[in-house]
Amino acid sequence: MIASLPMYDWPEVRQATDAWWAGLARHLSAEGFAAPRRLSRTRIPATPWRRARLVLSQTCGYPLTHDFKGRLEVIATPAYGVEGCAGPTYSSVILVRAEAGVSRLEDLSGATAAYNAADSLSGHLALKCVFAPLSKDGRFFGRVVKSGGHVGSMQLVHDLKADVAAIDCVTYALARRYRPDLAAGLRVIARSPAAPALPYVTAAGRPPGDIAKIRRGLAAAAADPALAEAREALFIAGLEFLPADAYQRVLDLEAGCGALGYADLA
Repeated sequence: MIASLPMYDWPEVRQATDAWWAGLARHLSAEGFAAPRRLSRTRIPATPWRRARLVLSQTCGYPLTHDFKGRLEVIATPAYGVEGCAGPTYSSVILVRAEAGVSRLEDLSGATAAYNAADSLSGHLALKCVFAPLSKDGRFFGRVVKSGGHVGSMQLVHDLKADVAAIDCVTYALARRYRPDLAAGLRVIARSPAAPALPYVTAAGRPPGDIAKIRRGLAAAAADPALAEAREALFIAGLEFLPADAYQRVLDLEAGCGALGYADLA
């Protein structure tokens, strides 16, 4: 059996992540569903998502609806208690340097944008959604730089190597709490449209009875007072169980950008 929680697994909150998983595993076991004692941590977060033995992980809505469509099943969606989240939805902040002379999105025409990865809803598609209406002939930015991660994108903007980036609001909250020097050098100028937050998933094809056990275990962990400190460190305010088609929102956002002729970032 494999479990991973890679999406917000910063060194500063690794102890909280492990505590959260220990509680999840305990409640899963109480429901009669065997769970690994320890999380799997791999250099490539997607590696566990390919395993038929995957019990639980967290992914982004974009891989869920694209490369891993039909291979992962949504179990629950965390509700995060940070600005930019509303219930089980989240958004991205559009960040520029704190001292940058930028007051409108239009001021960034021809600028350099940093993005984490092309398969990211919050770091790549979010930029398209915000800037597509301002594009001309399908272009807005003069140059784009792939950073490999949200922290890398923030660092590029902070270090004057990029002018703008889209960062999901949970990551931005983590930076403000745990890396204030980095966050202090950045300023929010806009927010992206909302979408369902990063879901907890399991390998597709599990029997309905197993899915029910996992969901009951997650619900119990979300209400467990003994896990309150871990949840607070991770900004987890609760869990919600969305309808199966909730993540169609990702495809709708992508289609909207395409309809505007915004095929790429630059």
